[in-house]
Amino acid sequence: MRLKSLAILLIILPILVASIQVSTALGGRKGGLVGGWRPIENLNDPNVQKIAKYAVQEHNKQAKSKLQFLSVVKGETQVVSGTNYKLVISAKNGAVPHNYQAIVWEKPWEKFRKLTSFEELKG
Repeated sequence: MRLKSLAILLIILPILVASIQVSTALGGRKGGLVGGWRPIENLNDPNVQKIAKYAVQEHNKQAKSKLQFLSVVKGETQVVSGTNYKLVISAKNGAVPHNYQAIVWEKPWEKFRKLTSFEELKG
């Protein structure tokens, strides 16, 4: 009987460990696939705001423009080797605000950030 219990434990343990690892990779949230996009629940989170401002500043450097950050309208994250942030950002160049979609790749443990995409949303 003891041998059977040990065999069952050895079968179940790796499954349990794997499910904990997946849950941790998803930030402890339920549902979704590892590597899939997940909505950001708190757009006012200081790190989300910092990433959005970085995206506008980096775009301004690359495009030699003068956009002014206004707010984060919508956001999603994706777990990769680090985190991708896909943000819809409201910014203005002059008086009229427009929405832009920015994707920023971040690896905080390496103090690494890269703007991988920044496009104005039409319509």
